[in-house]
Amino acid sequence: MSAKEQVLEVMKSAGKPLSAGEVEKLSGLERKEVDNAFKELKKENSIVSPVRCKWEPAK
Repeated sequence: MSAKEQVLEVMKSAGKPLSAGEVEKLSGLERKEVDNAFKELKKENSIVSPVRCKWEPAK
């Protein structure tokens, strides 16, 4: 499973908007991997930001 898929799974299972730091703690990935995954997911419009600095999967 890629870092991007892991990040998306963690966000879906949390059921609430998460910051990159929270995703890092829950997934066990390094911060750099989480940041890169966020960057790719944002480009694909797979995640949205309902609150500043917090992200959740797009519906």
